[in-house]
Amino acid sequence: MRELQIVDAAELASAYAAAVYVVALDGDSFPLRVGEPARDLEAYAPASRYAFITAWNPASQPRSDTANEAADALLVTQLDALGVTRHAAWAQDADGRWREPGWLVADVDESALLRLAEEFGQAGVLDWAAGEPVRLRMLAPRPVGHAVAHTDWIPA
Repeated sequence: MRELQIVDAAELASAYAAAVYVVALDGDSFPLRVGEPARDLEAYAPASRYAFITAWNPASQPRSDTANEAADALLVTQLDALGVTRHAAWAQDADGRWREPGWLVADVDESALLRLAEEFGQAGVLDWAAGEPVRLRMLAPRPVGHAVAHTDWIPA
């Protein structure tokens, strides 16, 4: 398991919570936002639980496309081995200047999701039950005095 070094977990959680996440399904795109239900996506691709995960840029530290693509290929192999449904997705900042590919996965076990996030050095993932608002799960202790709505802090 990789040890994750986060310089400012509060700032990172705020950026993740403000990002727009988009899922591509059959030529349509379904935006997701932390704290909001994903009714359109859930109606189109029914499941009991959903998550967004990426292998790109561990701890939000930029890496080369080659390194990111290799990590993504390994993540895909592991998702396929788990037998979960996956759909191409991405995260982007509100201005659309930053974009990072990832995967929407359906009905993945919470412990498997967190294990994959840790293995690929991710500081956070999205995870929610159908009908509930999208939640951000940060893989770090909650900073003292800091709260981000719809965010769970999971200490390593």
